[in-house]
Amino acid sequence: MSIRTQKGKEHLEWSKKRAFEYIERGDFEGAWSSMVSDLSNNDELKDHIAIDLGTMMMVGGHLNTKESMKKFIEDFE
Repeated sequence: MSIRTQKGKEHLEWSKKRAFEYIERGDFEGAWSSMVSDLSNNDELKDHIAIDLGTMMMVGGHLNTKESMKKFIEDFE
């Protein structure tokens, strides 16, 4: 998915920053919930393919460390 507008890019960066705050506190579920909530509030980002992928990875236990969650969120584009 390619983010087309500057507003979309700024919203994504803001969403990542908020998620990173949760990650630093060790709250990986909170980080993911924050990310999904923030992206869902933006028309350009609400259907981002990585939302479904990340949710499946969370349920499967693949985003349960600081490193794995941070890397996944950093790679959002």
